[in-house]
Amino acid sequence: MSDREILPTNATPLHYHISFEPNFETFKFNGITTIDLKVNDSSKDIITLNSVELDIHEVSIDDIKPTKIDFDETKQTVILQFPEGTLNKYESKDLQLKIAYTGILNDQMAGFYRAKYQDKTTGETKYMATTQMEATDARRAFPCFDEPNLKSKFTVQLTSDKSLTHLSNMDVNEEKIVDSKKITIFNKTPEMSTYLVAFIVADLKYVENNSGRTPVKVYATPGDETNGQFAADLASKTLDFFEKTFNIEYPLPKMDMVAVHEFSAGAMENWGLVTYRVIDVLLDEKNASLDRIQRVAEVIQHELAHQWFGNLVTMDWWEGLWLNEGFATWMSWYSCNNFHPEWKVWEQYVSDNLQRAIGLDSLRSSHPIEVPVKNADEINQIFDAISYSKGSTLLRMISKWLGEDVFIKGVSQYLQKFKYDNAVTEDLWDHLAQASDKDVKKVMNIWTKKVGFPLVTVIEGKDKLTFVQHRYLSTGDVLPEEDETIYPVFLSIKTKNGVDTSLVLDEKIKSFDVKYGDFYKINSDQAGLFIAAYPAKRWSVFGKQRKMLSVEDRTGLVADAKNLCAAGYVSTATFLDLVSAWKDEDSFVVWEQMCNSLNAVRSAWLFADDKVNESFVKYMTNVIDGKIKKIQWTFDDSQSYDDQRLKVVLFRTAVACNLDSIIKTSREMFDKHIAGDKSAIPVLIKPYVFACIAKNGTTQDYESLLNIYKTTDNSDEKIAALRVLGGFKDTELIKRTLGYVLDGTILNQDIYIPLVSMRGHKEGVLAMWTWLQTHLDDIVKRLHPSSPLLGHLLNVTISGFTSYQDISTIKEFFSKKDTKGYDKSLAQAIDTIESKAQWVSRDSADVEKYLKEKKFLV
Repeated sequence: MSDREILPTNATPLHYHISFEPNFETFKFNGITTIDLKVNDSSKDIITLNSVELDIHEVSIDDIKPTKIDFDETKQTVILQFPEGTLNKYESKDLQLKIAYTGILNDQMAGFYRAKYQDKTTGETKYMATTQMEATDARRAFPCFDEPNLKSKFTVQLTSDKSLTHLSNMDVNEEKIVDSKKITIFNKTPEMSTYLVAFIVADLKYVENNSGRTPVKVYATPGDETNGQFAADLASKTLDFFEKTFNIEYPLPKMDMVAVHEFSAGAMENWGLVTYRVIDVLLDEKNASLDRIQRVAEVIQHELAHQWFGNLVTMDWWEGLWLNEGFATWMSWYSCNNFHPEWKVWEQYVSDNLQRAIGLDSLRSSHPIEVPVKNADEINQIFDAISYSKGSTLLRMISKWLGEDVFIKGVSQYLQKFKYDNAVTEDLWDHLAQASDKDVKKVMNIWTKKVGFPLVTVIEGKDKLTFVQHRYLSTGDVLPEEDETIYPVFLSIKTKNGVDTSLVLDEKIKSFDVKYGDFYKINSDQAGLFIAAYPAKRWSVFGKQRKMLSVEDRTGLVADAKNLCAAGYVSTATFLDLVSAWKDEDSFVVWEQMCNSLNAVRSAWLFADDKVNESFVKYMTNVIDGKIKKIQWTFDDSQSYDDQRLKVVLFRTAVACNLDSIIKTSREMFDKHIAGDKSAIPVLIKPYVFACIAKNGTTQDYESLLNIYKTTDNSDEKIAALRVLGGFKDTELIKRTLGYVLDGTILNQDIYIPLVSMRGHKEGVLAMWTWLQTHLDDIVKRLHPSSPLLGHLLNVTISGFTSYQDISTIKEFFSKKDTKGYDKSLAQAIDTIESKAQWVSRDSADVEKYLKEKKFLV
């Protein structure tokens, strides 16, 4: 693309020799980068590299010094001008560029940075020096050609106090002690991109698993390492599984995984040295919720899938990010299903990743999967639900279309062809087409290159169904120019006679002969990315046909009904009737979707009249009451995974409804817990017991939860306590929580966590907005503008509003700010508010009428 901000191609890297010595007193590091370069064009004696916040002291090619060194802060480059004729000397041989410099061991979780933690034995504040290079932060650690298609080999050297552990992508070639300092030189890496380079200097311990072909170690700061065994064991099995699946051996000599105390994402797939947020890799299985166990398993398998899809074969440029992230997401579910079929992850996919994709892609401010990005600020903003969730949803769709075996065969051939190289999306389509004899490119290019997804409206005739497609927006106000894409939609129609997967809606309107009798459902098992709009009477029929529908079908119908009423295609009463009809549902996945969808209604009506909100809670209570009365809040190994998950979902919803019986149960459990009985609260519902206490709690309860956050050794309990601090509605307690977000009490990586629960009540939404206006400049500076954390924090603090007036106020405030780096996140938060504002203004009267008719509103 001509408008990409890319480096000149007159010289390209072959091999980096990079050495680092961090200083934990000054929070700086000394670095030396020596790059073996190939000269492609010697007519200009200029070498341009990426560099950010690096103080360059010395530059040379052999003994030749540059005549000029210029920095372009906007483009994040350093331009080295050498004497005339310098590059000409190296036309027939490689040149070696050497750069000595000092960098900042920053606290922004980017590049080579410091991560703060408390020593478990002494309580002393300590630091680890670690890295996060993706997407464009290798340039903060060393001057480099920081573009994914400029692959190179790397030799890393680390120097530090001899007591510290040194880790990098490869295994150790040589280690020596010089003047009481340890110097470690690692073996040369294969060809790889700069964003995958990783190294760590820290006080670390490890556990290991050597049962597979590749040795696996999980590292953590002392005292935490034993909780890494689950990850080590799973990683060993997963590497073996992926080797067999792809028919390609994992090419590095070891797999190290490290728990990092401050981490901006969930994890990072650095080749051979995967780094994780502590909560996403360390696990005390006996004291962890089922959600957490599954989350850790998914994250580990996601990162290990990347070792092939992303690391071995890398996207050519960042618009192909989805190739990395969409596939690793799909592969983690595929792998989880292999190891834990009892989790029924493909059922959960419908209420999880599919809904995340729909949620973001239903906004006007969404973007295509393959979105042109030209600079660092734009690149960092596409690490979102489009690249991950929509990408994996389309891969799920195509795997069902081609058949899973054919899909995996095509992927394996693609990986073989492009290993140690770069590829574009069309390369994957070509190999899937070869494996399947289907025109994959024609179908999939529309899905990846166009924004959005369709709403498919069904018109019923006698033994005939007619389908009409339009783009779906959650605001329901699609403009003609936004509705020009014709998506190829696999209708997959389920009737009593089975499923017909042959019908494709590839026009705006199309009819098919279908003998559907009294039952049909399109999008069988919710395999496609679209929302189905049925005639109004069909929804009441579905309410009576629950047992004819699969779990995925039922989950999808609940989600579709909520999305349809949010956008104005059916009344909210239609959705509420469907949920009421399925009160006897026994799948935890369907219940999870019902509860999530009901909470979406509550979120939209957050600022409605108190009587309306109270009556809606009565409606929700009526939905769950029959199930709740039959449940004992005890958990043991004799209960199935499904039963335990269902109990958790129902308890969580009962807390949301603030049922007297749940308040009483939670209070008894919590008081015993605080008194010292650590088994009083069942682990699986502990986060929701904490939430119930926060919802109804006193200042003393706040102190108790804050103390748990500050003192517990259990990371699950720590995050559960932090999350609910925002649930207290008392003005002074809200102020305290917001104060902790910025005063260092809460780690940078976690600052959004208590704000999520604060978004759940109007007092919190209003307080967060006042706080954000006061502190925005400090927050942006602290996290830096393109940080994914900043985008998430903005979304949490803004998107709780529900009116057009709020939108005007927010736009007015940000019109005076430089939003570069987070403009997409801001637009998405505003679109979310607009969707709720439209919904409430359109359906308020109908909702009140429904609640009155059903005797919930007096």
